[in-house]
Amino acid sequence: MRELHFVIPGDLDTLTGGYIYDKYILDGLSGRGWDVKCELLANTFPFPRSNDLEEASQKIGKIPDSSIVIIDGLALAPLAESVEKHSKRLVVVGLVHHPLAEETGLTVAQKSEFEIRERRALGACTHVIVTSSTTAATLTRDYGVPRKNIDVIEPGVGEMPISVGSGTSSLSLLCVGTLTPRKGHKVLLTALASLRMFPWTLTCVGDLGRDKQTSVCVQNYAAKLGILNRTCFVGTLSTSKMGGVFRCTDLFVSASYYEGYGMAIAEALASGIPVVATGVGAVPVTVPEKAGLLVPAGDSRALASALRRFFYEPRLRYRLKGGARGCRLVRRSWSTVVDCMEETLINLTKNE
Repeated sequence: MRELHFVIPGDLDTLTGGYIYDKYILDGLSGRGWDVKCELLANTFPFPRSNDLEEASQKIGKIPDSSIVIIDGLALAPLAESVEKHSKRLVVVGLVHHPLAEETGLTVAQKSEFEIRERRALGACTHVIVTSSTTAATLTRDYGVPRKNIDVIEPGVGEMPISVGSGTSSLSLLCVGTLTPRKGHKVLLTALASLRMFPWTLTCVGDLGRDKQTSVCVQNYAAKLGILNRTCFVGTLSTSKMGGVFRCTDLFVSASYYEGYGMAIAEALASGIPVVATGVGAVPVTVPEKAGLLVPAGDSRALASALRRFFYEPRLRYRLKGGARGCRLVRRSWSTVVDCMEETLINLTKNE
């Protein structure tokens, strides 16, 4: 039986892209006979308290020599010293969904600290796994990680229902993402407020409690704009409930400032839902031109213009919907993702 240690902070059942990816990998490898030991850390990462950091360091220190250890990107930079200390006796694999310094809302000092620490940690890793070719290029260009030391293993998509839309004259819009500054909800709301003459409703799915200040701010902003009655903030939803939401959606929208991959966008496309989003991070790779419209980040006017075209031009709407439905044919299964991860880990043990 092959053994694997997976270091991850917080609750593994958290319904965000990164945690969903990690859980599929853990469950998939366990189902194939791997002895996966999950080393759960406090949920304070990537800003751990001193005692949480010390406890995490102790857990890594107790992992037996020559073990394969995957460290999730939320914990990688804060644990730079531990990674450097144990890199000679452990096979340390960094799992980076996107660099921490790309988060929106960081101070200049925090951004600089993350860049320095993540560069140190990545430099000490035996290997690095990323979820998009865009992130791989970023790590090579900005963090000095040799491309040969990186494997790109993109997320999968489960079986998705085909969208039939709202079935009414009012278009049903969907935004999926934890309410944090990086997701750009205020930019989206600003764009939609300028289009109140069109019949639309917006459903925002995403954790309302992780960043309570942003969550309250966004909801108050919707009220200030006078569109709260057309905007529904539903929090996180189970996979089965999300299936129902996707089925009744006409358009997926995102105003994110950065996406390491965009799992929710991939799920929307797998449901045959067209996309209007900011062309950031890996989004241009995830969204084919035939299935969506991409605009610059932070530009509410450009976003409003793209949305107006979707609302006002039936031919464009039908063309994008047809392109999105075509994406269902190239869906990547989670079983394939686990295949790739297992192959990478086995090759690492051979190299050792």
